[in-house]
Amino acid sequence: MSTTARPGTDATTGPADASRPWRVVPAPPVPDATDAPDAWAYAGIAEVGRRVELDRWGWTDLHAPTAVLLGTLRANPYRDVAVWVAVTEGDGTGDGTDGTAPAAGDVVGYASALLPLTANTHTAQLEVAVHPDHRGRGVGTALLAAAEDHVRAAGRTTTLTWSGVRPEPEPGPGALTAPTGTGRVPADAPAVRFALARGYALEQVERYSVLELQDDPAPGTAGDLPTADDRAALLAAARAHAGADYRTHTWRDELPEDRLDDLAELWTRMSTDVPLGGLALEEDRWDADRVRTLLDRMAQRRQHVLLTAAEHVPTGRLAAFTWLQVPIPEVPFAFQEDTLVLREHRGHRLGMLVKGVNLEAFTAWRPAARRIHTWNAQENDHMLAINVALGFRQAGVEAAWQRTGL
Repeated sequence: MSTTARPGTDATTGPADASRPWRVVPAPPVPDATDAPDAWAYAGIAEVGRRVELDRWGWTDLHAPTAVLLGTLRANPYRDVAVWVAVTEGDGTGDGTDGTAPAAGDVVGYASALLPLTANTHTAQLEVAVHPDHRGRGVGTALLAAAEDHVRAAGRTTTLTWSGVRPEPEPGPGALTAPTGTGRVPADAPAVRFALARGYALEQVERYSVLELQDDPAPGTAGDLPTADDRAALLAAARAHAGADYRTHTWRDELPEDRLDDLAELWTRMSTDVPLGGLALEEDRWDADRVRTLLDRMAQRRQHVLLTAAEHVPTGRLAAFTWLQVPIPEVPFAFQEDTLVLREHRGHRLGMLVKGVNLEAFTAWRPAARRIHTWNAQENDHMLAINVALGFRQAGVEAAWQRTGL
């Protein structure tokens, strides 16, 4: 079971010898820099993540390099994070048993537990990943046990985790369908069997989609794709339908202070107004300080924020928004993150409007970009229809798992 941390690029290291014994240890505190002595664990995690993503999708866009991980796994006022690594032993080069520190190449798996601090404090979000060359040796089971012990000691009773797979299977005896009635995963996939065997229930399936901006389709996304002219026509139609009552604003990395309260309300409504399936999640309240913290976190993770919002002109309030997470290095991809139209402003094509404007701004800024990744609940028909019209094509699915009564 693993999630994606949404990344950039990184160097690689060779895998540890699969015949060596291993053990699970807490990772050192997150260091300030990639060249710090304790960064070995995070460099190892980055390489495990790279190999997992390559094995799963056939590419590595979704892995988080070391510099990104340091920002991703650092605690902040809204969440605590704990991390464990499985390291190999017995070669005398750094397993921790002979007085030396392990090395990045000794890491064969990792687990993390994210504990929300201001809302949904009954929950924890877990991630477990094992290097493909080291699967089937109990590494994942031991890592999950370490994370669950930590979560249990913290008084959390509900754990959530996600796992990705491609392609989505057709309905039938070999497919496990989410309780929402939409979205399936193959029942015999290793991550599915792993989750079910450890008491996790499938609660929701998200569609993982990719928008190809160049003539180089990602694995599983081939087919007739809308052109840039097609997208421009969709944006023009959305502008016309929204009319003079709505105007858009686009910001990169810095957001105006007088808009932070409105943006906080939009992020709050993201926690209540999007489909959640059977996930036991409650409202997660945002304020201006939390928006500032998000921008700071993105900078620590070496990510730009490109955000477009639609203002309702008669009231001067923001009615919709969308944002892209764009790696600071000039990599050929980005990530479509939250999009929301307030319920009271739906029916004006604001979803298409803000997405179209933001996409136009992105392609003008990064003309060499080749693709954008995104995830949506399979039951979110309206947002999926917008994405399909813009050219997003399904590349796989992400299963949302939940265990209660831990």
